[in-house]
Amino acid sequence: MIDLLGALGWLVLVVSFGAVVPIVPTGAAVSGTAALMFHEHPFSIALVVAAGAAGAYLGDLVMYAMCRFGGEKLARRLRWLRDEEHLAGVKQRLTRRQVPVLLVSRLIPGGRVPVLLAAAFAGIPWRTFVVANLPACALWSLVYAAIGLAGGSIFPEPWQGVVAAVVAILLVNQALTWWERRRAISTSGASG
Repeated sequence: MIDLLGALGWLVLVVSFGAVVPIVPTGAAVSGTAALMFHEHPFSIALVVAAGAAGAYLGDLVMYAMCRFGGEKLARRLRWLRDEEHLAGVKQRLTRRQVPVLLVSRLIPGGRVPVLLAAAFAGIPWRTFVVANLPACALWSLVYAAIGLAGGSIFPEPWQGVVAAVVAILLVNQALTWWERRRAISTSGASG
């Protein structure tokens, strides 16, 4: 039981840190933990989902607060703000449909940071952000835990399931990033 609580505690910390420092593969952490728990504590998958969601939620709150109080100057210094044209489009979508945009942004690799920045810079109220971000984090954690659960159930050894889940997440993220870049290039080429 102590090892389960320790793993869940580490998961919350890693995901919280990764939500603020977006270079940490937080989805892979949730998937890997789910794959491992499938073999070690099969009835604890709901706790993995809760820990992943809690970590994501805490990290998002910290990042949102930093953006609200530090503004664009801090975002530039931390290199969170890269594509101001894209950010303007996200701000427009947020003003029309706040909750759905926040919900979907968590599921798209690279989509969370621009939406958090746009929400903070557009002055989305704390209450709206706090309420809308909770189901987004829960859904995100559930999706990544399901990927880890699939990896854990396919392979007989826990380490094999963890490796498979992490590799799958990294490949999916890379493929989606490549697809987004190709789409952006074709869109800018068609309009130019």
